[in-house]
Amino acid sequence: MNLPVDWNPAVQAFVYLAAVLVSAKPLGIYMALIYEGKPALLNQWLKPLENFFYRFSGVDPAKGMDWKAYAVAMMIFNALGLIMVYGLQRLQNFLPLNTMSLSRVPPDLAFNTAISFASNTNWQNYGGERTLSYLTQMLGLTVQNFLSAATGMTVLIAVIRGFVARQAKEIGNFWVDLTRSVLYILLPLATVLAFFLVSQGVVQSFKPYGKASLVQPLKGETGQDVSEQILPLGPAASQIAIKQLGTNGGGFFSVNSAHPFENPTPLSCLLQLLAILLIPAALCYTFGSMVGDLRQGRALLLAMTLIFVPCLLVCYLAEQGGNPVFEQLGIDQSANALQPGGNMEGKEARFGITDSALWAVATTAASNGSVNSMHDSYMPLGGLIAMWLIELGEVIYGGVGSGLYGMIAFAVLAVFIAGLMVGRTPEYLGKKIEAYEIKMVSLVILIPPILVLLGTAVSVILPAGKSGILNPGPHGFSEVLYAFSSAGNNNGSAFAGLSGNRFYYNVALGLAMFFGRYWLAIPLLALAGSLAGKKTVPQSPGTLSTHTPIFIFFLAAVVLIVGALTFFPALALGPIAEHLMFKGSTA
Repeated sequence: MNLPVDWNPAVQAFVYLAAVLVSAKPLGIYMALIYEGKPALLNQWLKPLENFFYRFSGVDPAKGMDWKAYAVAMMIFNALGLIMVYGLQRLQNFLPLNTMSLSRVPPDLAFNTAISFASNTNWQNYGGERTLSYLTQMLGLTVQNFLSAATGMTVLIAVIRGFVARQAKEIGNFWVDLTRSVLYILLPLATVLAFFLVSQGVVQSFKPYGKASLVQPLKGETGQDVSEQILPLGPAASQIAIKQLGTNGGGFFSVNSAHPFENPTPLSCLLQLLAILLIPAALCYTFGSMVGDLRQGRALLLAMTLIFVPCLLVCYLAEQGGNPVFEQLGIDQSANALQPGGNMEGKEARFGITDSALWAVATTAASNGSVNSMHDSYMPLGGLIAMWLIELGEVIYGGVGSGLYGMIAFAVLAVFIAGLMVGRTPEYLGKKIEAYEIKMVSLVILIPPILVLLGTAVSVILPAGKSGILNPGPHGFSEVLYAFSSAGNNNGSAFAGLSGNRFYYNVALGLAMFFGRYWLAIPLLALAGSLAGKKTVPQSPGTLSTHTPIFIFFLAAVVLIVGALTFFPALALGPIAEHLMFKGSTA
């Protein structure tokens, strides 16, 4: 491998992770105060506005809900959002703020996109600047970026209350948790980030698309002379801010955060990278603060980081090592003063390999899915890391709320396994873990792999699935596996060589996104209800400490083992086989 001799990549990664981890504690404690209804600056200033929303909508903020009522409220609210996004797409040719007179979106694509944004996946089988009007982007997609993120946060808070409550039926009020998530957390952070992004050159405009004269005219696809370039505009900065903070990931433009109008500078790249992991990391401290022991949240955060760092290292080394086939052709891929070296295919020169690999690992560790480089062009091992992080269940930081509640499910499983090993009834945070809890946790852990592997298997058998595969062999299989991994785990990134905008994939991936989101949220709410109804068991000398280094390593091992055993056969047919083919061709 032709690896760089300077420390720049390590310094960039260290500064980034340090910024995320240092910011996590104060933000996490602030969010805990918000959800507990305690004074925390903004909720003191904006309390009248919060109360107005309750009076306007007829919500009694003092009335709690059991887990079933909480789940019903969540499902109804998300269903209404899904219908609204679908309707906006189907009617956008009749609606205002359609400056380019874009036609309505076909039914199957509108179905896929509506589920995608309602479920916080943001899988995109379309190019935003060619498909959606400004109104659809703002009123449909941007609004859902806020609300889908807030939904994930509300489910997490309900789960945390399950551990805190003592023999109670109620786990909170969905409408109150939703309002506070948007009003005091997501909206202020997104507003600040949007202003910073505008200062870096991210577009925020309602003007029609602009035109620029080409210095050298070109020939179009049909042979006509092309002397102008269309410059897409729109209210992008406001959507990009929440797409990153809410771990949504859907780009305003088709190439997402690789587009210079979405991500023009290294500073905008850093700000967006920080936004991707900021809230997921901070929620670990929210968890610790609300259960009364910050060490518990810190343990989960360290377990996540323990997996994240080696994955980042492998991805970076795979990309910086370059393409072995190019070496045979005599192409210099070494890093020097004149070039970054390594595999620069599909990567922006202004970001290079370090920021591209860092983004790829961060966006797939979180359920973000935005990209500043094309994952389809990564080396097999680099692409494997991105795919495997998704397949772990999006628990390595993960989505806002959804990542941590997935990791809590793994923590409950780890405690259960440890209890079996020593012959004791397992306990986590003072609550006994019994058969019902393990059944709910099993659903949370097993449903995504079933969706991913079953969807992939069916797609590589059916003619409708095979017709969308543009690359033969292991890489084509990887593209299908990545698509269902991304949809079933609500990530949204893709190996773009798959033709996803087909009826089959629009429907199949749409269903995977729906079940991957809500078939996990409902069992977790059931888990919260069960835990809330239990009394707290006092600690004893035999109680397993869940904040120690031993438990942190044990938890990380459980996550890795489950992921490895579940997906290794499929990965062996895709990126691993492709890597071996590369090695064989250079032997």
